[in-house]
Amino acid sequence: MTATPPALQTRRVATGLGELLLRVGGTGPAILFWPSLLMDGRMWLAQADYFIGRGYRVVLIDPPGAGGSAPLTRPFSFDECAQCIVQILDALEIERAHWVGNSWGGMIGGTFAAWAPQRIGVAVLMNATASPAGLRHRLEFPLLARVTRALGGIRWPLTETVIDAFVGPTTRRTRPQVVAHIRESLARVDTRSSYWAVTSVVPQRPDQRPRLATIRTPVLVVAGAEDRVFPVADAREMAAAIPGAQLDVLAGAAHLAGLECPERVNPMIEAFIKEHADA
Repeated sequence: MTATPPALQTRRVATGLGELLLRVGGTGPAILFWPSLLMDGRMWLAQADYFIGRGYRVVLIDPPGAGGSAPLTRPFSFDECAQCIVQILDALEIERAHWVGNSWGGMIGGTFAAWAPQRIGVAVLMNATASPAGLRHRLEFPLLARVTRALGGIRWPLTETVIDAFVGPTTRRTRPQVVAHIRESLARVDTRSSYWAVTSVVPQRPDQRPRLATIRTPVLVVAGAEDRVFPVADAREMAAAIPGAQLDVLAGAAHLAGLECPERVNPMIEAFIKEHADA
């Protein structure tokens, strides 16, 4: 199991969706990181190491119901997640922070940028979508969530099903450490809690395109060329909904680009922050 590095200290913050576990380290401009469904803040350890070493304060978030955060007992709205972010900032006495989110975190980052523009610097929205769920997501994901809850865990062959959804052929072939990290993360999942997260984020997600059209903060939308959960077309549509948003497509990456290829993602995030931080 991946431990919390010494450079990061754990904090617990009370929010409207329960107590959240954070890993906080470094000094300087703050960057908040929110991961995908079925992952926790440890997805971003390579980003933490990189940005702490470059004079940033990083906050890795275990989302509601994930990792060391309090279990969920009900569905939630995207606005409630945005409220959680404000509560995190207030608890850490951070007036304004940059945002990096993957999948669930990418969608919530868009909500947060529109909902609290005075609290966000730049936003990097990775492997996400702005569109409501299509038929496949409305049927397949709730079924998967119900099955895993009934089984009491994500077991083989469901583990391999999730890994196949999260990674593409390049990561399967060349990044065994990423597959191992995902497998470890899935073994830690609280399936009763994740049922509510999956239900809220996938089949019940709202059409965010009208809301994203109000965003005025600089936004970088990142897609993995091999992402099967939210293909490049989803990212392109998301970027088109946000005024002035930039779209980057990463070859050889799938649904967890920050975990799969941090050597490309980290400099890309840093360059975008430096270019737009004062915008």
